[in-house]
Amino acid sequence: MEQFGGPDAFLEFGEQSRPEFRDVLRRLVELESPSTDKRAVDACGEYVCALFERIGGRVRVHRQREAGNVLQIDFASRSKRTRVMLLGHIDTVWDLGAIERMPWREKSGRLYGPGIYDMKFGIVQAVFALRALARMGGIPRPVTVLLAPDEETGSRVSRPITEKLARRCGAVLVLEPSAGESGACKTSRKGVGNYLLRVRGQASHAGLDFEKGASAILELSHQIARVAALSDLRRGLTVNPGVIRGGTRTNVVAGFAEAELDVRVTSAAQARRVERKLKALRPVDGRCSIEVSGSINRMPFEQNGATAGLFKTARKVASELGFTLGEVSAGGGSDGNFTAALGIPTLDGLGAVGDGAHAAHEHVVEAEIPRRIALLARLIECV
Repeated sequence: MEQFGGPDAFLEFGEQSRPEFRDVLRRLVELESPSTDKRAVDACGEYVCALFERIGGRVRVHRQREAGNVLQIDFASRSKRTRVMLLGHIDTVWDLGAIERMPWREKSGRLYGPGIYDMKFGIVQAVFALRALARMGGIPRPVTVLLAPDEETGSRVSRPITEKLARRCGAVLVLEPSAGESGACKTSRKGVGNYLLRVRGQASHAGLDFEKGASAILELSHQIARVAALSDLRRGLTVNPGVIRGGTRTNVVAGFAEAELDVRVTSAAQARRVERKLKALRPVDGRCSIEVSGSINRMPFEQNGATAGLFKTARKVASELGFTLGEVSAGGGSDGNFTAALGIPTLDGLGAVGDGAHAAHEHVVEAEIPRRIALLARLIECV
């Protein structure tokens, strides 16, 4: 067994592990895993499972038909302390072939590649944190690593598994990236909703019978103005009509049109209010009809005493490791929203320090590897 001593043992381990960490991370980034490609996600998952199996993890694959497989890796311990969940996802927003346009590269202390920040770094971080614990006396409590294949598309297949396993745990540590290059944790997140606003009008010939038509596109334009006006930046509420479709030909008054809406809310009460307002929409042109479907997919991750306690512990651990850990509220959701909504103490943003999620400049800061390994390992010990 390798020996590491003193209060900086985990940092020492992380520093010595940097070359191997970088190699494993590169391999994982180059194994592309877009949410919509089951074969690619599962191939990437096989590699990830092998990484955890090598350090004593017991792998269970929850096989899926409509998405990649959900990965559960359990680590046993002699301790009777409560189980901790390490929560993350294996899928990315990048289509196959992105690695050709955005190849792995290292520049000015930063490592670049599609999905590296969100959130393949966090997966490798978990492997090395658990390895460090195993080498320094053994994993101090039962741990479950849960990796979703569909987080970027709403976690439809993985959510029930995440919630079931989380209920068995005393705390959830989310491996999503930190808040940019500040490295701050995320102690609250907005809730996320997806709605579909459909309008049915009356189609007619735009030249011969224009007046007999009731344009669904025109009606939708009125409704888009109404839903956009629901946004309240001061209170953190946003309603974004992100995709619109409608009509068939330019010489036809459109009989159908629809808009996909992205809704972000800061509280459960706000979520209920905005949904009531969306479902209460009525047409301007009485010849048209309106249908609104959808819901809040992820309820807000609202800061509470349990989260504050977890962050207090994390900040103390960071201080012992020689750095300051900040906290932020994030506009995007994660699977941590699900576990927080169940009342389970949840701390998010423990993963990569970097920037550019879903962007061409996506990267992580290499020098932060030892700190992030040490932070996660010590939190598994302490929470």
